[in-house]
Amino acid sequence: MSIRDVYIVDAVRTPIGKFGGALSCVRPDDLAAHVVKSLVARTPDLDPARIDDVYFGDANGAGEDNRDVARMAVLLAGLPVSVPGVTVNRLCGSGLEAVIQAARAVAVGDASVAVAGGVESMSRAPWVLQKPERAFPAGHQELYSTTLGWRMTNPRMPDEWTVPLGEGAELVADKHGITREQQDAFALASHQKAAKAWADGLYDGEVVPYDGVDLTRDECVREGSTPEALARLKPVFRKDGSVTAGNASPLNDGAAALLLVDDEGLRATGREPLARIRASAVTGIEPQLFGLGPVEAVRRALAKAGRSFDDLTTFELNEAFAAQSLGCLAEWPGLDPAVVNPRGGAIAIGHPLGASGARLAGSVAHQLAAAAGSGTGLAALCIGVGQGLALVLER
Repeated sequence: MSIRDVYIVDAVRTPIGKFGGALSCVRPDDLAAHVVKSLVARTPDLDPARIDDVYFGDANGAGEDNRDVARMAVLLAGLPVSVPGVTVNRLCGSGLEAVIQAARAVAVGDASVAVAGGVESMSRAPWVLQKPERAFPAGHQELYSTTLGWRMTNPRMPDEWTVPLGEGAELVADKHGITREQQDAFALASHQKAAKAWADGLYDGEVVPYDGVDLTRDECVREGSTPEALARLKPVFRKDGSVTAGNASPLNDGAAALLLVDDEGLRATGREPLARIRASAVTGIEPQLFGLGPVEAVRRALAKAGRSFDDLTTFELNEAFAAQSLGCLAEWPGLDPAVVNPRGGAIAIGHPLGASGARLAGSVAHQLAAAAGSGTGLAALCIGVGQGLALVLER
């Protein structure tokens, strides 16, 4: 069996909304449907009935995104009912996992045209109540928030594995001697780069605002952020710690989608591709050190692609925490930091869990298409419970 080339024809995303912000009024299945519908509309030569499958990442799935949000997006977007959909969950890596699974299906001939993406509404994530062990309990029952992090944890899990995500970032800071000042400086740069990218119109070609919502750009970008403002914020996870709300990614709502095709599918679109998918890798690490998950995944993906850090034109590394990102960069001494997140990262743009990986992949594809000549791009994320995921694109 021959392996087919897989191309990214287009990629779109919503503006990323803040927790309780402009997109909090929109159901996650509607967010997913919006990017699917917008993506398909931008390629009018493609008959939507030719889409073989829709893959969507979703990290929660406990609320309005239940019952296979990918299939719900297909139906709500008005695609033919013959188009199927599957939802995948690799927590923060779910959106990128969807892209990788769709690409794999195209590469082996199971699909010629596929849509991949991700969605998350952290604002609308519900509280859940466990069923009692027996009927008619007399005592109080506990509600669990499904917005983020561990809940209903298996008691057999070692305590050191189940620390809060922010404590995991503190552990990475300890491991690499990363100071509060370094984290704040990294966060400030994220906001500055994102603000400049928006001002320069660099996101105009990929962001599709949601109809009826007054939000045309990412809601968490702080153009006026300063070192002094960041320094005033108190540590959240340790009294004497360094991780604050200012040097961590916020809670967010948003969705993203990409169109993937083989050569036959490419001809059907009548378009030039943004990029070609070259290689991917996934790895595991101790759960409490999840922030360093991308380190080995990136190395393996580049090795599979026959590329090195010197070949990278751009690298979208998800900024779950400044400490986590800086920890990864410390373990890649051959990487030029200038190619990392040139248009800002998740600390400024936001991190809607299931959508982030698709956003990163789409951003890399658009950046490669905008650059003169050929190039190599990389998208990577750390993942809660200790994993890392990476994807190499080329043009």
